[in-house]
Amino acid sequence: MAKIVSKVYGDALFELALEKQSVDTLYEEAAGIREVIRQNAELMQLLMHPKISKEEKNSAVKAIFDGRVSDDMTGFLVLIVDKGRADELDAVLGYFLSVVKEYKKIGVVDVASAAELTDAQKEQLCKKLLATTDYATLEMHYRVDAALIGGMVIRIGDRVVDSSIRTKLSQMEKQLQKIQLS
Repeated sequence: MAKIVSKVYGDALFELALEKQSVDTLYEEAAGIREVIRQNAELMQLLMHPKISKEEKNSAVKAIFDGRVSDDMTGFLVLIVDKGRADELDAVLGYFLSVVKEYKKIGVVDVASAAELTDAQKEQLCKKLLATTDYATLEMHYRVDAALIGGMVIRIGDRVVDSSIRTKLSQMEKQLQKIQLS
């Protein structure tokens, strides 16, 4: 159900962004609001509190966001509160951000490596990924995972390229277990 809600509202916000030719503006605002709600648990508690009226919640939303974000985004936030979907706000904004990234051909890449990559290695990896994908730009996220032993694991959307030593050892172990000694 949550995926349906985030898709419906996220698609509506995207359509509004296209219609008003404000994709970049609403993208930046959505990212900022998402950060605000993640850092301020009290705001989400206020927006989801059952004893606070929708009018009071909307007044709070307007007081917080009016003048800081566009009228379209403020109106969208008020709509979310009016429909009782404040608990889905993070998911809705996340879905919207992913749709915009897809629209603008921005790929989100998660790279786990056994050791910290140098800037040259990161640049080379980025160039290679740009050459082998349809993305115009990439949003790269790097992390170190010593359990990989060596190599790296690259995730782009639902695609995974795993060249880690850990995986290769695991595959070798499975092959050796299949061998029957007589």
